[in-house]
Amino acid sequence: MYKHSTESQVSITQLMLPAHSNFSGKIHGGHILNLMDQIAFACASKHSNHYCVTASVNRVDFLNPIEVGELVTLKASVNYTGRTSMVIGLRVESENIQTGIVKHCNSSYFTMVAKTDDGKKNATVPGLILDSEQSVRRFARSIARQEQAKKRSTKFKASEFKIEEHIEFIKTQNAKIDLSISK
Repeated sequence: MYKHSTESQVSITQLMLPAHSNFSGKIHGGHILNLMDQIAFACASKHSNHYCVTASVNRVDFLNPIEVGELVTLKASVNYTGRTSMVIGLRVESENIQTGIVKHCNSSYFTMVAKTDDGKKNATVPGLILDSEQSVRRFARSIARQEQAKKRSTKFKASEFKIEEHIEFIKTQNAKIDLSISK
């Protein structure tokens, strides 16, 4: 079975209240992450017709602050489907109600896994129908991100790590290497 990404796209808009703000008066990043996780869950569950759990989050960069009183819109779409997992692309925008100015606040990719009804096993998910150049690009980009993640995790695995490959670069950073104290 295959589905178009449009069948499971989800969008929510919420007014940002003072209760959502941090000590500097901006909307707390944790509140936005919570909303992102909720919409990723909704999108993945809608696509798979199963309860889904968050397996990983690929990079969240907060590009612009969100102010109290702004409307925040989160958009989610399935970018990639594996056998039991999906990569959900998310975009967060804020809108100043008085000026109408819209800011891109962040984008991220949540890997969600579908679960069987008892929650004990992973469930098979429908594949994705790629019907545009953009959908093919997003699917291919998700595969590339997965490959990069595998390389990162292998390269820095304790049993595979080669200190000599990194020591000179680390010396140029804001760190002091003193290996005599670690033994």
